[in-house]
Parts: sequence; structure tokens; C-alpha cells
Amino acid sequence: MLKRLSSNTINTTIKRSSPKPHHLTPKQPLKMSTRSSTATGKLALISSLTTHAETHLLKSNPSLKTALSASLSAGLPPITISPLQGQYLALQCKLMGAKTVLEIGTLGGYSTLWFASTGAHVTSIEINPKHRDVAMQNIASAGKDVESRVEVILGAALDVMPKLREEGRKFDFVFLDADWDEQFEYFAEAVKLTRKGGAIYVDNVVRELFEGGDAEGRETLVSRVGGMKGMGVSATMISTVSGWKKDPGEMVDGFLLAVVE
Repeated sequence: MLKRLSSNTINTTIKRSSPKPHHLTPKQPLKMSTRSSTATGKLALISSLTTHAETHLLKSNPSLKTALSASLSAGLPPITISPLQGQYLALQCKLMGAKTVLEIGTLGGYSTLWFASTGAHVTSIEINPKHRDVAMQNIASAGKDVESRVEVILGAALDVMPKLREEGRKFDFVFLDADWDEQFEYFAEAVKLTRKGGAIYVDNVVRELFEGGDAEGRETLVSRVGGMKGMGVSATMISTVSGWKKDPGEMVDGFLLAVVE
């Protein structure tokens, strides 16, 4: 979540000598959305397709909308997960029956509220006092039921996570969305805090690979997770595309998903 650093449409026509589709007249332009194979043309449609999916797949949730607007008004960086990603994370928790969620990087509590919407108990760690305060206000605005199932801990995750382990805490689902430079360190601690059969989701992994330089010439989260021995972890990386952030450089991203065996 932290450290967010930071397309030609081919207008194809049907030649008279080509087989003519029954629904087109000669030289009628093909619609880019169904015929264009250019990456730039598809990028131009991402925002509208994202809006289309949000309109048809998401239910209205005043608490989530309030959290977004309140976070923006408070001057928090606009780096929250997208609504569709929030829905995806909530569905993951429902599919695995997650009762306990650990979140690294609270920001304004938007993703926290998505996790809480599943009925799970959420423990979130935030290093920035202002972000924590805004998140607490957004969580309180969601009502007593939600507030009773969420705890936000102020502190550095790498200091707090070992303490949770010492307390014997275990989580069904762990969401890592904080400093890219410490992704692997968070992951290693998360493995120790995740119950057998539980899952770990690391956000922004693909953008870190893009923006961090030559992936083959350095250690990455992917290579380090792949090189873990004797820790019983199976993982994959999934690339995603979204129009939530309007900057084309931020539209392509992806995550690492792991299961602790």
C-alpha cells in the first residue's frame, strides 16, 4: 500500500476481397472493444469496464463509501484497494470460512471494513498515527457490531507481529499491503501467524516487479518465497488490470497468494 511510485487504436476495415461478416457492410469500422488486438486500445477501455463491473456486481454500502470520502477529506494518500478488489478479498474469506483476519497496513480502514463485512474478527496493524485515527473513526461509523470485531494496533508490523505470535495468535487469512521493501519480511512473519490451511495475500507484487528493476538480476518476493525450504508454503502470482487508478502505469498490478500447508 505504501510507496506508490509511480496507450493507438487500430481502425480496421473489411476489404472487399475478404470474407464479409454477415453483420457488416464493406469498409464499416470494427469496434475496438470487440476486434482490436492492441494493448493500448484495451487500456483505453479499462476504466469503463471497471465502472461497468462495479455497477452490476457491487451492492451499495454506505460505510465503505463514507470510509473512502472521509479518508480523502483527511488527506490520506489515494492508494486504497479498489471496490472490486475489496469484494474479491471478502469472497476469498467467505470461501475459506475465515473467522480471523490479520491486515498489515490499515490506511483509512477501507479494506478493514471489507474484511469485517464477512463477519470475521479483524486485527489490523498501522504505523502512521494519523492513518490509525482516521481508520478508527471510519470503523466506528460502521456501527457497534463492526467496531466490536475490529482492533487496530498502532506500531511497526515487524515489531507487532512477533508479539502476536508470542500471544499464541493464529489467523485464517493474512493481508499484506504495506511497505514494498519489506514484503518478504512481512511474509515470513505471516507464515508463522497463519494456521495450517490458511492463506496469505500480498498486494502490489507485480508493480513492485515492474518498478523495482530487473527481476532476474535481484532478489524479489517471488524468488524468495519460491526459495523457502521446509516452511510448507505453496504460492502463485496473479496479474490484474483495473481502472480504479486512472494512471495507466498503475492499471496493471497483481498479487501473490500463498497457502500454509
